[in-house]
Amino acid sequence: MPSILLLGSGFVADPCLSYLLKRPENKITVAARRVANVTNLIAGRPNASAIALDVNDDAALEAAVAKHDIVISLIPYTHHARVIKAAVKHKKHVVTTSYISPAMLELDQSAKDAGITVMNEIGVDPGIDHLYAIKTIDEVHALGGKITSFTSYCGGLPAPECSNNPLGYKFSWSSRGVLLALRNNAKCVVDGKIVDIPGPELMNSAKNIPIYPAFAFEGYPNRDSTPYNERYHIPDSKTVIRGTLRYTGFPKFINALVKLGFLEDKEVAQLAASAAPVQWRDLLAQAAGVQFTSVDNLEAAVRKAANLSGEDGERIIFGMKWLGMFSETNVHLRGTMLDTLCATLEDKMMYAPGERDMVMLQHRFGVEFPNGKKEIRTSTGLWFGVPNGDSAMATTVGVPCGIATQLILDGKISRRGVIAPMDKEINNPILEALEKEGIFMVDEIIA
Repeated sequence: MPSILLLGSGFVADPCLSYLLKRPENKITVAARRVANVTNLIAGRPNASAIALDVNDDAALEAAVAKHDIVISLIPYTHHARVIKAAVKHKKHVVTTSYISPAMLELDQSAKDAGITVMNEIGVDPGIDHLYAIKTIDEVHALGGKITSFTSYCGGLPAPECSNNPLGYKFSWSSRGVLLALRNNAKCVVDGKIVDIPGPELMNSAKNIPIYPAFAFEGYPNRDSTPYNERYHIPDSKTVIRGTLRYTGFPKFINALVKLGFLEDKEVAQLAASAAPVQWRDLLAQAAGVQFTSVDNLEAAVRKAANLSGEDGERIIFGMKWLGMFSETNVHLRGTMLDTLCATLEDKMMYAPGERDMVMLQHRFGVEFPNGKKEIRTSTGLWFGVPNGDSAMATTVGVPCGIATQLILDGKISRRGVIAPMDKEINNPILEALEKEGIFMVDEIIA
């Protein structure tokens, strides 16, 4: 019987587990720091069991890996190299949904020598995005054409009826990671030139992204898009952008918070847990460089400090008031401006029971053929979560991960080393299985 070790018990684990348990021969061990974290996940699933495991304990990790045929690592990416080393030692396959980090790539030859597959980047972004990008690129190349531009935007968002706050965004777990990502530098290719975007300027780079008329989206580049000319075999593409989607207004709101210093994670003495209570309006006044005297004066100071004007300024001020930033409410003392803000966001912007999320993903390809004919091709995916069930994000990450795991066990993915879904030999079986699960993107050609 195939035995699977699943590291991690977060939201993604449930749809991954559900897919793999469709095969009655699969036995799955779910490992978490505490068994109590796994109790609900394995309830009613006789082929699933739980163990307590600290992945920082190399001996314990190796012992767990050695007892199974394949390891799924759904824990933070910083632990993946450690997991892969244990898997190499015991000749066990590995699947992750994360980007291949330098530390993971260093283990490529070791994985090949051990005869194991270390499959990565097989969630939604990265994952489903790769599958459908490669699919269209291969189709164009087979017709003798070339890709002249490639843009791809993906966003995990509240469904429209649940986007009822000034940011149009909600959290299902810690907001800290989401906000920290907004400080990252980005790099992309635009009209043949490499564009570097410093983290503080990232939100200023956002632009309207029209996909369906029913949605108002903005998008901004995510991470480093420059390797994708090579990764996707599109050397002629003069524009290559992989970006993040948010509802319109999100980038400008975040930009105002950046200008006021609320994404800073350095320690602030007055926000220490042992400090005296601080009211939100006083903290906001300090961020704007003034002392609080009245709401009107504070509003004027915030407008000046964050350079707010017009309708956008009105909307952002309204949003800050909605969050309670102009109020006498005491802040949660969390040590830093970032963590203090996060505590309030998590008070007011978490998913409520019965609410659903969605994932939107669209690729847009500029295409040119030898006879001079030009086309725009698109691949579009839109998935909604199930109220009180699995979220769209968990499903579109967990199911592809489960599929890749099963295909490795079945011998249908047999390439060895540290790999990602970058060619049809690997991708086509995954695409076929995904469509059977109702997860697919719709292709269109506009000549």
